Amino acid sequence: MPVGLLPPPELLRTHNLFRTTSLDEAREQVARVFCPHRLVTTAASGEVRTVHNRVNLGQIGLNYLDYGAEVEIDPGELSSFFLIQIPLAGGSTVTCGGTTVVSTPARASVPNPTESLRMTWHGGSPHLLVHVPRVTAEDRLKRLLGHELIAPLRFDLGMDLTTPRARSWRHLIDIALEDAEAEGLTMQGFVLDQLEDLILTGLLLTHRHNYSDNLAKDVRPAAPRAIREALILFEQSPGCTPTLSELAAAAGVSIRSLQVGFRAHIGMSPTEYLRDLRLQRVRAELQSSLPDQASIADIAYAWGFNHLGRFAQLYRKRFGELPSQTARG
Repeated sequence: MPVGLLPPPELLRTHNLFRTTSLDEAREQVARVFCPHRLVTTAASGEVRTVHNRVNLGQIGLNYLDYGAEVEIDPGELSSFFLIQIPLAGGSTVTCGGTTVVSTPARASVPNPTESLRMTWHGGSPHLLVHVPRVTAEDRLKRLLGHELIAPLRFDLGMDLTTPRARSWRHLIDIALEDAEAEGLTMQGFVLDQLEDLILTGLLLTHRHNYSDNLAKDVRPAAPRAIREALILFEQSPGCTPTLSELAAAAGVSIRSLQVGFRAHIGMSPTEYLRDLRLQRVRAELQSSLPDQASIADIAYAWGFNHLGRFAQLYRKRFGELPSQTARG
């Protein structure tokens, strides 16, 4: 790490799996989470200071892993999962199949599970790792496309984190990390499901892979009947709504067809429609119960608005007044 720069903060500290100075223990413990692998350190001292923290976001695993020294990692084929690797400082050299990338905080790596992988994580390079089961990623891709895959999903190895879409995707990860530390609303119920859905779908739409061109093609909007099915489900249970993936499956259309259909027939995306519906439900409760400021926060949290400042802005834009003004009648 350059002189004068502070190391990045340890993520997910309250979700620690282990800390060890033993290379053998580090290898064994990390293998339990991911897969067996060869692990050696190139540090002159031969010592490591490994920290591994992890939290599950539905099927997705968010990990903070720091070996505290330069290490060489050789897992062979990952086989059953994708692992998006983001250095929080320093960097790594990652070779998968016949491709090599130098990964930095601005450039993640996304190895393909069916190709041999080997890596060098340089000293002072803690990593944020997003662990996605291969079956989960490919099932979501099928629902986005609306048909079966003809070949395994393969991402480009290097992921540019400086693009607008990638920054937006990374922001979703940061929301999950912050809320996991606080044991907040994001880790509960339908909010967890929605965030997991956004992260997984966002990855497939953000980072290039062998089906990206198919996803970029124009898609026919879902018919009004399918939109009505989704609207009925929304109205029946806006507080524990199904995810986009579940809505599309229930309506018998692809996720993209559902999204385009909402734009065409409703004038907004399913996510925007749901947010508007929840704002209306919050307003109805505020008008009927005359709550104090603390209760306003409780009502907002109950309807999935876990950032009160952003909630107040959305509410004012939608209704022309602040939630507290509605509550005062």
